[in-house]
Amino acid sequence: MSEFVSERTSYHAVEGEPPELASRNVITGGHLWASATCFFFVGFLFAYFYLRSLDNGGHWRPKGVDPSTVLGTLSTACLVGAAVVVRVGLGHQRHGRPARWRREAAIGLALLLATLGLQVGEWAAQDFGPTQGAYASVFIGWTAMLFVFVTGTSYWLETIVATAIRYRNVPEETEPPPGHASGDPFRTASDIAHPLSLVRPEATAVSVYLIVLAVIGVISWIVLYLI
Repeated sequence: MSEFVSERTSYHAVEGEPPELASRNVITGGHLWASATCFFFVGFLFAYFYLRSLDNGGHWRPKGVDPSTVLGTLSTACLVGAAVVVRVGLGHQRHGRPARWRREAAIGLALLLATLGLQVGEWAAQDFGPTQGAYASVFIGWTAMLFVFVTGTSYWLETIVATAIRYRNVPEETEPPPGHASGDPFRTASDIAHPLSLVRPEATAVSVYLIVLAVIGVISWIVLYLI
């Protein structure tokens, strides 16, 4: 096993995967991850309505457990806005306008960071913790995990935008220097033929995932702030 990762490994055995196969894998993986995320948050939805129906001792939501509706609404709006902007940018990418896609993807990334900042501000402004009733427990857990997923998606989008900006003057069909995109100085070729062609399927995958995450965010906002 150690020989497989050694500097003397014959990399030609694992390089040159067709970009069409990699593209399908990226998009399929994005769909699977979106589905898994939906199932993950179903648990919080169930916990909310189950604990609310029990209302043990009348302590479902004690007095004073009131998160900021303004900050929660702004945070959700930024998440939805990011999904919309990235989706619009994807249309430009598909129609041969990569510069506009890079700009709108960067705006989407800024909106995701704003989502995270507003959520942190909401936690800082609230005067209750997860032990102050079932609602508080569900609220903290739900928003914390949504924060984690948005953080991961921000990193994902950032890597795509960074790659697109770095190679903005290089055509998709052009091969970058051997091992350049992977950052591995020992590689003699790229793992995937024409790796820059993966920018578009990666943008598609992250756009689909962002839409799903935005829907989850809207459901979270309705359940935690309006019901």
